[in-house]
This record gives sequence, C-alpha cells and structure tokens, in this order.
Amino acid sequence: MKAIDSEQLRTQLRAILPADCLIEDRESQRPFECDALSLYRELPQLVALPATVDQAQAVLRCCHRLQVPVVARGAGTGLCAGAMPHPEGVLLGLSKLNRILDVDPVARTARVQPGVSNLAISQAAAGHGLYYGPDPSSQIACSIGGNVAENSGGVHCLKYGLTVHNLLSLELLTVAGDRTTLGSSGLDSPGYDLMALLTGSEGLLGVVTEVTVKLLPTPELARVIMAGFDSVRAAGDAVGAVIAAGIVPAGLEMMDALAIQAAEDFVAAGYPRDAQALLLCELDGTEQEVEQHIAAVQSLFTGHGATSMTVSADEAQRQLLWQGRKSAFPAVGRMSPDYYCMDGTIPRGQVSGVLEEIARLSQHYRLRCANVFHAGDGNLHPLIMFDGGKPEEIARAERFGADILELSVAVGGCITGEHGVGLEKLAQMPSQFGEAELHQFEDIKHAFDPVLTLNPGKGIPLLKRCQEYRALPARHRHG
Repeated sequence: MKAIDSEQLRTQLRAILPADCLIEDRESQRPFECDALSLYRELPQLVALPATVDQAQAVLRCCHRLQVPVVARGAGTGLCAGAMPHPEGVLLGLSKLNRILDVDPVARTARVQPGVSNLAISQAAAGHGLYYGPDPSSQIACSIGGNVAENSGGVHCLKYGLTVHNLLSLELLTVAGDRTTLGSSGLDSPGYDLMALLTGSEGLLGVVTEVTVKLLPTPELARVIMAGFDSVRAAGDAVGAVIAAGIVPAGLEMMDALAIQAAEDFVAAGYPRDAQALLLCELDGTEQEVEQHIAAVQSLFTGHGATSMTVSADEAQRQLLWQGRKSAFPAVGRMSPDYYCMDGTIPRGQVSGVLEEIARLSQHYRLRCANVFHAGDGNLHPLIMFDGGKPEEIARAERFGADILELSVAVGGCITGEHGVGLEKLAQMPSQFGEAELHQFEDIKHAFDPVLTLNPGKGIPLLKRCQEYRALPARHRHG
C-alpha cells in the first residue's frame, strides 16, 4: 500500500461530502474509535458519513484512486473489533442510509438501507401481520447492514435461522465503487451463491447499500417456559432432550447463576434466584401445536430435574421473560467495570462439559464469568468480567477468552457463531483452519479487493500486506 497523501484525501472528500458528513477533528472522531468490544481502539484519518448511496460510491472511488483503507461501520454494536478504524484510512459510517424503502406484504419482503435498525424492520412490517426473524439482543440499535456483515442471529435463530437464511438480495459497492446486486427477488438465482459469501464477510469484500429480507407471518400463539435447574449439567442435558424429542423451539436459551442474578436485579423478570441454571424455551405456532409442545417440554424438563417451572400466561409476561435474557449484557455490565463477551459455538451435546470447564478456567484466571447463550444451537456467550484500569486483568481476560475459543474448537465447534472474527479472533483462526484453507480465504479477498484496502488487517491472519493490527502496541489497548 502506498503512502497516504492526507491533504489530498481531505481535499477530495470535502468536495464529495457536505460539511456535516465529514468529521475531521480528532475529538469528534472519538465515538468511532471502537465497536462495542472496546478492547482495541484507534482513530481514523477521517470519518465519512454519506447521506446518499451516490455519496458513499464517490467516497469509495476516491479512496480506491488514492489506495486509502476504508472500514465500513454500521451502528457500532459489533463485538469483535471488526469496525475498528484504520489509522491511515477512512471510517465509512452508513448510519445515515436509514430508510425503509419498501414493505411487500404479498411477497413477504422488506427492502431497506443498511442503516435501518433490526427492530425497525419488524415494526414496519407489524401492521401486515409480519416480522423479521433474526433478533440479536442489540436489535433495538444494531443495523441490518451490520447484521449482514457479521451474519447475526439472536434468540430465535434456532428455528428461524441466522441473517444468511433470511436474505433475498443485496446491493453493494465494490472496492472500486461499482454497484452490483447479488441474489434476486425470487427464492433462488443462477450462478454461485455470492450473497452467502458476502454475508458474514465483515466488510472485507464489499460495502452493502441495500438489503432485501424475508418476512415471516406472526405466529398465532407464542408462549415461553422458564425452568430452573440445580446444575448447569442438568440444564444442558435437558436441552439435548428437547432436540432429541423432535421439537424445534422458536428459541431455547440458557443462563447460569451469575447471569440469572444480574438479569433479575436489572429487570425483575421473575427469574428463580436460587437456580444454578435457567432455560427459556419458546414454542410458537397454532394454539393446538403450542399446547402439545408445552406439555411435552414440561415433561422433559421435569424428567431432567427442573426445580421450578413457569409458563408465560400472556404476551406481557412472555415479553418480560425475554427482556431479562436480552438485557443480560447490560445487566452484567453493572457488576463489573468491564466485561469481555466471547462467541464460541459448540455441539449441543458438549454444553454441560464446556460450561464446567469454563467454570474451572474462571477460577484459574481469577475472573468472574457469567454465561448466557443460545443453548439450542450451542452458541456460547461467556461474559468475562475484569477491570480495564488494570493491565494485568486485561491480559488475563484475553487469555481466558482465547482458552474458551480453543476449547470450542477442541470439542468439535468453532471460534465464532455470530460476532465475527474481526481483530479479536485472528490468533485463533489457525486453530480452526489449516494453512491451505487460510490461503483460500486470502485468494477470495484478493479477488474482491486486489489492493487490500477494504477493512485491512481483519478476519484473515495470513495476509502479508496491510497487517498493521497483527501486533498492536499498547496505545491501542483498552483504557
């Protein structure tokens, strides 16, 4: 990558963007220095906030001519340092591209810009008896463009899938600023499935400017069973029993004792404080189907030692039970100055053993860890608590997190489920993939981005150019 001519870059971007769409002073750039992970921080040369797709296209063309790195950013709720700026580049914020362009109740689709929040799509579709399936805990804030970049899921991903399963088409800008469309309005399209390749690519291959998503009919009835258990092993075994019985819940979530206490203190959802583990199992469908499945799941939970059981009596209680789960991250944030959220995914049958090993690691590293995760598909979210003002605690938290990822791979899982690799998990990529596979990833990156200016230094550990993030100096560290 050639040396950046900062003044030339500033001059050209000033000609492209209105004054309120370009942030040049360092202090005003601070809100963009990291994503929600915040272990790593960096300021860009400039922050560009285009208000139109044409402006975004012009910014990319300018940066491509000058070979300036570009990091696309949505709402900044990511958890892998994937949207951390490049110190020599432009942070391309897409939050102003926030229009819902069309909701088609007949085709059951919505066409939206990348800055639209996840929850806003369901709100726009609600009047038609429809909603958007993937629902990350941050759905009130996270953007659909960011969901595409990380292939986000949520508490209902077990039955309704991740972002990749709920897309029909993407419009994007290439590194050179050319517009292209992947997918179509039909359920299938000819050629290679490049849309699936782009989903979860973390801004390494292109910049999404429009998304067409599938909408689902609102279920006739949805009810939640909350069950407490006296051990994480009993709860983990109960998860396996539900799936083995052929029941596919809309959501099947698990929380351990520390997460239960934090959520209950924060939300007062009625969680059993004396439980060592909690399961939330939502069944949806017709009234008859839901009632049959509730009876079956209650029987399975009882047979696996449930110490308490509550079934939501109405929609308000169902929402409250989920509010506790979806508020777990901020709830745990009240218990510690900082926490580090991991994202390993494991086979369902390994849940109990892995949680017991995480408890052992917690004692080894002398750091508390609350576990709250998508039990139905094995997507772990351990929340490692530490004090960011103590460098040695930061180092222990990172080693603890790395051990959890290595453990996930060792039991047949993977290092990420929905948060991405970004900068955070680069060191663990060789644990998951062999050298030949990593070189294939590198070849794909080169095919889409020959000069390696789109979100450089993230996702793929083998890239030899633009790898400034490989060994971060202390100034990039938290605090």
